[in-house]
Amino acid sequence: MKSVFDTLAAMGHEQVVFCADEPAGYRAIIAIHSTALGPALGGTRLLAYASDEEALVDALRLSRGMTYKNALAGMDVGGGKAVILRGAGPLDRERLFRAHGRFIERLGGRFVTGEDVGTTPADMELIRRETRHVKGLASEGGDPSPWTARGVLRAIQAAARHRWGSDDLAGRTVALQGCGSVGGRLAAELHRAGARLLVADVAPDRARHVAAELGATVVPPDAIASAQADIFAPCALGGVLDDRAVRELRAEIVAGAANNQLLDPRHGEALAARGVLYVPDVVANAGGVLSGGADLFGWPRAEVERRVHAIYDTVLRVLEMAAADGAPPALAAERLAEQRLRGRAAAS
Repeated sequence: MKSVFDTLAAMGHEQVVFCADEPAGYRAIIAIHSTALGPALGGTRLLAYASDEEALVDALRLSRGMTYKNALAGMDVGGGKAVILRGAGPLDRERLFRAHGRFIERLGGRFVTGEDVGTTPADMELIRRETRHVKGLASEGGDPSPWTARGVLRAIQAAARHRWGSDDLAGRTVALQGCGSVGGRLAAELHRAGARLLVADVAPDRARHVAAELGATVVPPDAIASAQADIFAPCALGGVLDDRAVRELRAEIVAGAANNQLLDPRHGEALAARGVLYVPDVVANAGGVLSGGADLFGWPRAEVERRVHAIYDTVLRVLEMAAADGAPPALAAERLAEQRLRGRAAAS
């Protein structure tokens, strides 16, 4: 059985911090994967995990994904992630997130956070009371979800061009899993692009709301991945592309906003073997981190828009590399990101 240090070495992490403030009901893991390009940037996730081990695996996978995402997006930041383990009792958000802010402050700027699953711009304001190493504040533009959705749309359009020779989505059917802040906005973007929508969410009201607003068809959550569609867009939690989903998938393209969509790298190989075109999530969902460039680097809105629009070109480059190398797109994306990481290391 691998030790924790063996796992960290295999995944390339620099530092993992286990944090606790029991009076605040706070237990968290902050994973810093790489600072080769700059401070590790990544969101803070608040979730009820089945075990501490599950939380650790999530933090490690997500932080590694952030390194590749930020590198592929051309950001001069590294990759990290924080997960706060949500308990069963009542939640005092102020005490919880201020405790989190104090632990981030102790890292001295090596980790910069923002919102993620289960957290909000208002929570980031609470963190800001204890540290300046936080972005995505409600007072500074806040919610990155619209940018994430726009980037995923550009990724889907690029995949359509690569697969069908045209990025026109009019008349294409998209099976969208997850109608939350990003999924709901992506549904609206796809509707405007002329796509037909099948939608599912574990919270039925969210799916029904999107369906009523956009004329979509609601599908049971356990059937959305196998629905008859041209494109499958996972926009909920990760690990959805498992043995069953890969086997039953009927779409030709998979591109969505969820992080770590592949349960295991072998599922990327299995999709390729089936002829399914998979757009790696580290490329497709980069719009949110790119929106942070306004806060981090002072980019004007036009520059954020340009970079989010350019996700289209990055997706095409990754898919063309994968085709040329006979490799799954996820592996091609990692290779492209590692080229930039090595280039920075060689220059320093």
